[in-house]
Amino acid sequence: MNEAAVTQLGYLGLTVKDLDAWEEFGRDVLGLQAWCDGDTLYMRMDEHQYRFALKAGTEDDLAHVGWQVATEEALEQLATRLEKAGYPVQRCSREQAEARQVEALVCLRDPSGIATEIYYGPRINAREPFHSPRAISGFEAGGLGLGHIVIAVDDLQRSLDFYLDLLGMRTSDLIEFTMRTGNQAKLAFLHCNPRHHSLAFMQAPTPKRLLHFMLQVRSIDDVGSTLELCSDRSVPLAATLGRHSNDRMVSFYMLSPSGFEIEYGWGARNVDDATWQVETHRSSSIWGHKRQAHHS
Repeated sequence: MNEAAVTQLGYLGLTVKDLDAWEEFGRDVLGLQAWCDGDTLYMRMDEHQYRFALKAGTEDDLAHVGWQVATEEALEQLATRLEKAGYPVQRCSREQAEARQVEALVCLRDPSGIATEIYYGPRINAREPFHSPRAISGFEAGGLGLGHIVIAVDDLQRSLDFYLDLLGMRTSDLIEFTMRTGNQAKLAFLHCNPRHHSLAFMQAPTPKRLLHFMLQVRSIDDVGSTLELCSDRSVPLAATLGRHSNDRMVSFYMLSPSGFEIEYGWGARNVDDATWQVETHRSSSIWGHKRQAHHS
């Protein structure tokens, strides 16, 4: 495998209308550690200093995506490869790296214009282990990254070329399905470590780039207790409990304070690149995941 490849989904930047609502939601519903530092709300889920950075704004959407590489050499190789492919790459300042709490990073935009950051050397806080403010067993994160994101892209093939050929990700599988509009759609699922997918995308005109992000907990009971908590706190569901056909995760979808969805799940299977075979699925779920009517 080419060393110059991303190794995990490291962090997300979000621009949101209501930071106070997100702080309460992140802590009391999602079970993340959440705190404000200046104008930024940080959320933590493992030994990494943070995984989410939220700033106030009107978009209620993705602001930037951080992809980790293993070494300084891999970062430079990847930056050079991107430049040769025609992508303007900014080598960020020491101050910018400090703000992201990483050793060094480069910044560019993917084929859909999404702000993309590639870095190495994240700050790790092993002295203060993560403790969820909720009575849950914690998150499957660490070397697998924070979870996954599903985004809407402008051009499926250009996005595949970018993430596979340039960032070094691998295809996990595809889902072809008929949308509620009657149009045919294709979702591509990509991995960069044993997590079944760190990124999935479909070509679709949508109001937001971010369709959902996923958090994976360590116990099915954590999913059940969070589902019950959503009911108790009147957090709207976007989809009922179900099991996905491709990664086999048992999960449900809730609406975030920003209107995009969050998948909360357990039990996904991992990818072994030595034996994995790409498949195309005709439905996204084996059972459940019934879409719920809501007004965002």
